[in-house]
Amino acid sequence: MIENAREHARIVKIEGALLIGKRPRHAGCNARLGEHGVTVRTPIVRLTTEDGATGFGRSVATIGQARSILGAQLGELFSPQQGATERGLPFDYPLWDLVGQRAGQPVYELVAAASGQPVEAPLRTPCYDTSLYIDDLHLTDDDEAAALIAAEAREGYARGHRAFKIKVGRGARHMPLEAGTRRDITVIHAVRNAVGPQATIMLDANNGYNLNLTKQVLAETADCRIFWMEEAFHEDRVLYEDLKTWLQANQLPVLIADGEGQASPSLLEWAQSGMVDVIQYDVFSYGFTPWLHLGERLDGWGVVTAPHHYGGFYGNYAACHLSAAIERFAFAEWDEAAAPGIDTSGYSIHEGYVVTPNLPGFGLTLDTERFQHAVDTDGYQVAL
Repeated sequence: MIENAREHARIVKIEGALLIGKRPRHAGCNARLGEHGVTVRTPIVRLTTEDGATGFGRSVATIGQARSILGAQLGELFSPQQGATERGLPFDYPLWDLVGQRAGQPVYELVAAASGQPVEAPLRTPCYDTSLYIDDLHLTDDDEAAALIAAEAREGYARGHRAFKIKVGRGARHMPLEAGTRRDITVIHAVRNAVGPQATIMLDANNGYNLNLTKQVLAETADCRIFWMEEAFHEDRVLYEDLKTWLQANQLPVLIADGEGQASPSLLEWAQSGMVDVIQYDVFSYGFTPWLHLGERLDGWGVVTAPHHYGGFYGNYAACHLSAAIERFAFAEWDEAAAPGIDTSGYSIHEGYVVTPNLPGFGLTLDTERFQHAVDTDGYQVAL
């Protein structure tokens, strides 16, 4: 049980290293940034207790932070009901994995038990394909560009996805405003035709629109039944109120989603008041333990949870475990990639759901030899 975390076992070794992985397809631009490429970089920390138990996970903790907890008892770093303590937060994911390994339980069972939520094994979490970036800037014809993104959507469909997020905002930087907006609209229709009427489609403008452009795009794609509009523009209370009123007047059931990156400090206040429907704080920078507590608050407000995750590989899997404790968890953001050194074979995607294995911790296996090589090459190790 999770109560095993109260044992006085000490942390006797901490290792950190960067694992380099790749996506199956080159990822292009978003509204404000250039090409994202194929490479994903995942910083991994492994904790070992004096009884030989280990747990690993994504962490950017420095060697100094590692030294600061060396010799600490597990109970000082982790609370059964609260998760990682303030001292343990830099090692949030490795700690959850370690506790799960010691308990012989998946993390999702631990968080469900702590939150009083029922959960069935294996856990099934809705997910969406986040790979539909702006990959078409080399094409001059809108129909050819739309066909390219539609083909990428069909690739995701073949991998089991039934929900898709499309990057829009071509006119913010990469194309002339009018031409870029026109292409956004053409792409959205093409993707809808490619994935069929039952699939879920979301839009993400990475703050590349303004209020009027947002209304134009949503009006001209009303027949595509957009589920949410993400980061349409920088958070602004007045503009959110206007957009919400306009959506209601036009009977468009599009949710307003935001929270990735440097979100407004007022975002949660706006969500509580009903202006923002979906909160998307990053699963890494915000953290697993903080997300558990925030998710409980969002459930109480009737607000949807959809943690942002892109470019970190590990978040594909770890985010799924949050869904066991948060009632209004909508989707895990899925950035398809592979990282040599981490075995993810227990996970699968089927008909729009991630099937999470009934394995201890986060259900991932670390290749000890590969990880040790990464530690020796450019990582760190501290031990008692």
